[in-house]
Amino acid sequence: MSGRPEGLAATVEARPLLLEIEGLTQFFGNLRAVHDFDLSLRKGELVGLIGPNGAGKTTVFNLITGVYRASAGSIRFRGMELIGTPSHEIIQLGVARTFQNIRLFSKLTVLDNVRIAYHPHAGYSLSDSILRTKNYRDKEAQLTERAQDFLAIFGLEQRQNDIAGSLPYGLQRRLEIARALATNPELLILDEPAAGMNPQEIDELMGLIRFIREQFNLTILLVEHRMRLVMNICEWLTVMDFGEVIARGLPDQVRDNPLVVEAYLGRQAAILK
Repeated sequence: MSGRPEGLAATVEARPLLLEIEGLTQFFGNLRAVHDFDLSLRKGELVGLIGPNGAGKTTVFNLITGVYRASAGSIRFRGMELIGTPSHEIIQLGVARTFQNIRLFSKLTVLDNVRIAYHPHAGYSLSDSILRTKNYRDKEAQLTERAQDFLAIFGLEQRQNDIAGSLPYGLQRRLEIARALATNPELLILDEPAAGMNPQEIDELMGLIRFIREQFNLTILLVEHRMRLVMNICEWLTVMDFGEVIARGLPDQVRDNPLVVEAYLGRQAAILK
């Protein structure tokens, strides 16, 4: 399959394909933001998508999650074409994401932020909610209990009644990831989760990403500028520049690639390396 580095372990290659992207291209007017992008993810992988600012990484994320409709190409999740599928249906299929700028319901409680993620599967009708029927009350109690159990997994149970916007930055990011996972995804897309974090928070984030990958049997696609993070947790990397893939490989291979060094530091740095 295209879009993968060569030489990966046979055990990884034997896993089923989860996400297949081929020939993905996106224009905004006359500006070509992404050109002929390929990527494939197998179940259980943790893969990084990196590149300098403006390389097209977040545009790829927005295309996968239905924020934009691609100008050309194909995006298949578990064999199903995603292009043209509304964002809320993509979430229901099992794709969840976070954003570079944290998007919580900042004036709601920590608990309510997670409860909201469960509501599409609440199990009661609109009339139940209006009339406050027994079915509504029972389902709401079950939903609250599930959300509380979920917060406990993320160490947020003691903050469940706090207003989300009042949490320290690192805990807000933890809550955003928890809310995304409450939708029960197979693929989690993290858009610069370490943005704005200090070194201690980044260390905690690395531990959290490893934990949720194992705990929830997730496949993770990660965009991040903090090289210490991606080099320490990603199995392999794809590098973009000006909307195109310029390199793929294991972290050590990518770090030493002259094209990657040039993209990040400039041509002179690549020559001197």
